[in-house]
Amino acid sequence: MNAKIKTVFFDVGGVLLSNAWDHDQRREAAAHFSLDAAAFDAAHARLGPKLECGTISLHEYLNQAVFDRPRSFTPAEFIAFMKSRSQPFDDSLALLPLLRARLATLNNEGAALNQYRIDRFGLARYFQVFCTSCYLGVRKPEPEIYERAMGIVQMTPSQCLFVDDRGKNLETARELGMECVLFTSAEQLRQELLARRLL
Repeated sequence: MNAKIKTVFFDVGGVLLSNAWDHDQRREAAAHFSLDAAAFDAAHARLGPKLECGTISLHEYLNQAVFDRPRSFTPAEFIAFMKSRSQPFDDSLALLPLLRARLATLNNEGAALNQYRIDRFGLARYFQVFCTSCYLGVRKPEPEIYERAMGIVQMTPSQCLFVDDRGKNLETARELGMECVLFTSAEQLRQELLARRLL
């Protein structure tokens, strides 16, 4: 086992599961529900950060971004569509029980979808701690989210490895002194973990 690394932080969307409510999912929703894509994107740009930081609920987000006018579908139908976009990355998930370190998430997500995904894909089987933006009140790549996450697990940066599929999120973590892995595939991640003697 790597004596230095004590906690491995994982991004969720794009590493362990498909993204929850990113560009592709929103584009699919706009097409499926015949929304004005540009207006929806503009509303999301304004409301998405609030949703992910937990300052508004999913219902508040939808009331302003989608149901600001009469629609031929219901909020429940829209939420069901949002949830249906989440899919597991089975090869990545299969690595989690093999890791010889404490596991924690470090991801940007609104509370409702985050909880749905934790429950739907049994993530609590693997993770001791969920450091999600909706709980911490700040999003990646702001330094505060990494600092708060490390405070929660009581680890120094040099004791932490962070896995994310977005280089921008890794830049801040690296500047703070965390070891980082840019995820490209489950096999590449497996090799990176093996090289660090964490598998």
